[in-house]
This record gives sequence, C-alpha cells and structure tokens, in this order.
Amino acid sequence: MTAYVELMAYQRETEALAAVSGRLGWDQETVMPRGAAQQRSDEMAALEGILHARRTDPRMVDLLMACEPQGPVQEAQVRDIRRSHARAAKIPARLAQALAQVTSLAQGIWADARRTDDVAAFLPTLAQVIALKREEASALAGAGDLYDALMDDYEPGATAASTGAMFDRMRPRLVALREAVLGAPVPDALVGHFAADAQMVVARDLASAFGYDWTRGRLDLAVHPFSSGSGHDVRITTRVIERDPFNCFYSTVHEVGHGAYEQNIDPDFALTPIGRGVSMGVHESQSRIYENQLGRGRAFTGWLFGRMRDVFGDLSVADADGFYRAVNRVQPGFIRTEADEVHYNLHIMMRFDLERALISGDLGVADLEAAWNDRFASDFGVAVDRPWHGMLQDVHWSVGLFGYFPTYTLGNVYAGCLYKALGDAVPDLDQGLARGDTSAATGWLRERVQQFGALRSPRDTVMHACSGAAPSEGPLLDYLEAKFRDLYRL
Repeated sequence: MTAYVELMAYQRETEALAAVSGRLGWDQETVMPRGAAQQRSDEMAALEGILHARRTDPRMVDLLMACEPQGPVQEAQVRDIRRSHARAAKIPARLAQALAQVTSLAQGIWADARRTDDVAAFLPTLAQVIALKREEASALAGAGDLYDALMDDYEPGATAASTGAMFDRMRPRLVALREAVLGAPVPDALVGHFAADAQMVVARDLASAFGYDWTRGRLDLAVHPFSSGSGHDVRITTRVIERDPFNCFYSTVHEVGHGAYEQNIDPDFALTPIGRGVSMGVHESQSRIYENQLGRGRAFTGWLFGRMRDVFGDLSVADADGFYRAVNRVQPGFIRTEADEVHYNLHIMMRFDLERALISGDLGVADLEAAWNDRFASDFGVAVDRPWHGMLQDVHWSVGLFGYFPTYTLGNVYAGCLYKALGDAVPDLDQGLARGDTSAATGWLRERVQQFGALRSPRDTVMHACSGAAPSEGPLLDYLEAKFRDLYRL
C-alpha cells in the first residue's frame, strides 16, 4: 500500500465521522426533542474529540511526508489534508471539545432567547462562545490577525483587509442605488393568507425545478433555513410564514443552490477532502445565483406566478409583471434573510464590522445590542423595534461562525461574475426559465463549477468558470443597477 493510498483510506474514515457529526447537527435543528440539548452537547463534544485526535494523529505527518501525489486530483487531496492537519495541530483537544459542547448548547439558548426577545438570557452564553473563539483564533493566528484566522476557515485566502476594501468600494454604488429606488413609487406587495401545507407543495415544486435530487435529499422545517451533508445525503430546510410565501419559496431555492452544489460534485470525490464545496463564498455563489439572478428574474417569476395561481387561486397582484415587481420589492426591512438584493449586502457589511470588533475586543458583549441598534439606524434609517429583529435574528454567533458573514457578500460577488459568464454562454437562457425549466443554467453551473468540488482554490474555481476572468464586484453592481433601474423605471 502506497503512502497516498493509506492516507486516503485513513482520511475517508475521518470524513465519514465528520458526516455523522453533521447529521447530528441537522437533527438538532429539525427534529431533536428540546429536552435532549444537554445530552446532544455531550455527544457532539465526544465526537469532536475523536475527530480532533484523528486529525492530529502523528501518523498523518509520516504519511504526508511520504506521499508522492500524481496529478491535480491527488495533489489537491494532499494539499487539503495537509492544511487541515496543520490547523488542527494548533488547536488543543480541550478547546476543540469545549467549542463543540458550548456551541451545541448555545444554539438552543439562542433559539429560546430569540422566541422571547430576551437578550439578557443569551448574553452570558454568547460571551462564552466569543471567549472560546478568540482563544481559537489566537492559537491559529500566532502573531497574525485574529479575524483573518477565523475567516480563513470559510474562505481560504481571504483577509479582513481585502474584504473590507471591497466592501468600501461597493458601498457608495449600493447606497446610491438604494436612494434612487426608495425615491421611486413603491410596487404593490403580494398580500393574503397562504396556508403552510400549500406553501410546502410549491416549495417542493421549486426544489424539483432547480434540479434537487430527492433520492439523495429531503426538505424539512427549521427556525433558520440551512443545508447539510454532501454526496449521497444532502438535506435542506426552509421555514413557513403564512402571510409571506416568498420567505418559504426563496429560502427553499437558496438552500437548493447549496444542496445542488454538494449533490453534483464528482462522485469519485465522495468522503474525501475535495468532495465538498471549496469555500462558503463559492457555496453562496451557487445559492445566490439560484435564488436571485435565476429565481427572482423576470422570466422565472412569470412561471412562478402561474404556479402560485394554480395552488392559491387569484392573487392580489393582477399579472406577471406586477408579480415580478412584488418579488423584487425594495424596502429597508430588519431581517437579513428577507432582504431584497439592493439592501442585502449592507446587512452583511454591518455584521462584518460588528463581529470584527467583538473578536478584537473593541466591542464588549454587553454593548452589542446598543451597537447593533445604532448601526442599523444609521445604515437603514429605521429603529430596531425588538431583539428578534435585531441582534438575535441570526443563528451564526450562537454556533461560533465568526468570519462566516462576509462570505455571503463574497458569494454575491462571485454570483455576479458567474451570471455574466452564463449569459455569454447561454444567450437564450430566459426562454427555458419562462417555462420553469432551469436546466440550461443549472447544467452550466454543474459543468463549470459544481462537479469540481474543492479541486481548485475559491478564486481559481470562479476564474475557471469565467474563462479566466478574475472575480470582482463590478459585474454584481452592474447587474443590480440594470435590474432595479429598469424595474423601478429610473
């Protein structure tokens, strides 16, 4: 047995155990009894201890030194194993297990606090999470930037400085577009009561329309929609608000984008380091292009208008154009996941600045709610009316995902680049979308992005799909300005 073959056999078992851990997380957010929270945290900590021991096993060093990878696939596998081992070796086992245990418990505490609008009930736990994440960041960063070390988990190669500079370039055009749109007449909203069961019928239709493979997946309900798994077990979730069907429908399409990425990776990569999405930014590029450029486009919303009338009868908007305008209605709402395309990235920029300050120690946990509310009023011109609409709305901080938020806007930027390339490659794209047929778009994304998993770096993944063009914010901003200036007749 060569060193490479032995290394991959060992890694396959580690990947399988990590998949089990992911399945426990899915269970916790969907069907786990509330009374099981403490036991689940112990289970997650125990499993993380096993995973950490495997990832830091001294045999890994010998195998990595002896490996002679042949070709780009083997080179990518070894590169990612070496990176994972180097990272894990810097983290004490005690810390890895403590993070798993505390974040498992914190998720339930956050959900209860969110439901009751009780910030004080969550703050002590959040302080624990932040203290552990700062310890982790210090172990990883050495003399470097703490936030960069955390962000590297989700977007390898990205830094807070480069990301912040990109955000600074984007903000003036986004704010100018927002001001122009908000000064125009407001389109009619879709209003009415939309029964939960009927919404789920349409949600399943949407998942099928975007190519979700039901033989390897399922759709469930969660407080905060998410996707989980890879390969032959990829699960998605959504949520239902009976006055707002778009919340359910576009959450579903968004998570299908994540799920399709995982389902469409080359099956030969299953249970290997490159058998998953390469980064959260690239992952978000898939979910955002499914949700926005395709799902909220004029062509596809025409099909969805007809499907909704089939299920719900006459709607409060009279025609497909009114429906398209209702789907893309711009308003400065509180909730990130419900934000229109014009406002969405401003939500991310706010969170990026706040969590950097939390990790650096410049912002104390006790001052977070006031800082959030002040920044939101400054950026959006609206006072936060309740914690559910403010700092308690997102699950991310409770589960320790510091450094994750900026990847949402990176995903939008990548999606803008990909959509431009897709339009050049498939000039008659809208003809299929108008029939509810997304196969030309999803097929192109499968062939150009998804099948490769983590074979290439995030930047190289996007460049490969875009025929060598480097990712930049320009195509996204051009798309947003063209779409919303036309839609609002500016």
